[in-house]
Amino acid sequence: MKYVTEYRDADIVHSYLACIKSIVTKPWTIMEVCGGQTHSLVKHGLLDILPPEITIVHGPGCPVCVTPQSLINQAVSLSIDHKVILCSFGDMLRVPGSKMSLLEAKARGADVRILYSPLEAVEIAKKFPDKQVVFFAVGFETTAPANALSVLHAYRAGLKNYSILTAHVLVPPAIRAIMDDPHTRVNGFLAAGHVCTIMGNSEYYPIAEEYKIPLVVTGFEPVDLMQGLYLTIQQLEEGKFEVINQYSRVVKEEGNPEARAVINKVFEVSHRNWRGIGVIPRSGYALREEFALYDAEKKFGFLSQDQENVNGCIAGSILKGLKKPKDCPHFNKTCTPLNPLGAPMVSTEGACAAYYHFSGIIE
Repeated sequence: MKYVTEYRDADIVHSYLACIKSIVTKPWTIMEVCGGQTHSLVKHGLLDILPPEITIVHGPGCPVCVTPQSLINQAVSLSIDHKVILCSFGDMLRVPGSKMSLLEAKARGADVRILYSPLEAVEIAKKFPDKQVVFFAVGFETTAPANALSVLHAYRAGLKNYSILTAHVLVPPAIRAIMDDPHTRVNGFLAAGHVCTIMGNSEYYPIAEEYKIPLVVTGFEPVDLMQGLYLTIQQLEEGKFEVINQYSRVVKEEGNPEARAVINKVFEVSHRNWRGIGVIPRSGYALREEFALYDAEKKFGFLSQDQENVNGCIAGSILKGLKKPKDCPHFNKTCTPLNPLGAPMVSTEGACAAYYHFSGIIE
C-alpha cells in the first residue's frame, strides 16, 4: 500500500472482519493503549461491527488524561503566582485543576500561550530575557525527544530563564500496572505505534513472556486496527503470546536511535504519578541532575503533591480498562467537552471525548 486512503479501504476492513469472525471461538478482551487508536476505533465505527465475543477496552494512552491534577495546579501557580510565560500544547489548557484550569488562569490575565513545539518556547525565552519561560512538557515517549532538544538548545544558548514542567510517562510500565491489577480482564494489547516509532519493540518482549499476553504494535487507520485485532485474536485462539509489528511501515525493531540518544542524554527514568491511577514505579522521565537548572519544579520549589479532587469522575477506571465512558453517570450530563469533570473529556485523544463526538450514543 502506498497511500493513506488504502488504509481506510472499507473492503479491506471487512475482509479482516470476516477473518476475525472465522477464527474467534471464545470471548476476549483487548485493550488499545494509545488515545489516537481509541479515537479512530470510535470515529470509524469499528467497535460496532466486531463480533460479540470481542470486547475492546481503552487504556491510559492519552498523556493529557493521565497528567495528575497536582501538575495542573503547579502550572496554574506558575502562571498566576510566579507570573512566568507558561507555554503548553492546546489540549492542556482546559484540563481541570483543583481550583481552575490554565484557560481560566489565562482569562484572569496570566500569560499562557499555546504552542506547537517546545522549541518555540526556547525562542520566546531568547526574546524575553527578563521573563521566566516554562514549557509544560506533557507526553509519552513520542514527544520526549522534542522536549529534550528544547533543554539542550537552551543549555547551549546559555539561557537561564527557560525550564520545563515535566509530565512525561512511559507505556511499558503502564501495561505492567494494568496486568498487575487483580481486577484486570485484558487478554491482549494493541501497542502504541507512535511510541514504538521512537523506542522500538524490545521493551515488549519480556512483558509478553511474563504475562503470557500477545502485544501487536499497531497503527491508527481502520485497516491497521482491524489487522492488529486479527493478529491479536489469532494468537489468543492459538495460545500464543508474541510481539508482532503490524505497523512495520513506520516502526523499526530498534526504533529511532538518534531520538533515544537525545532522551537518554537529558532524562532519566523516575517514578510518576498518573491521574486516576496513582504512582507507577519507574514509569516516567525526570531531568537529569546536570540539567536541574531547566527543571521548573526545582527552580520554583514545588515539593508537595496536592490531593486530587473527588468529583465523581471515573477516569481511573476507564484508563485501566475496567469501565467505559458510557458507564459514568456524569457522561453527557454534568460532564461534557464544554464543562469537563475529567481530562478524558478534554483531550482529542481522550476516550470520553471520542465517545461524545463519534459514538452515536449522545442523548
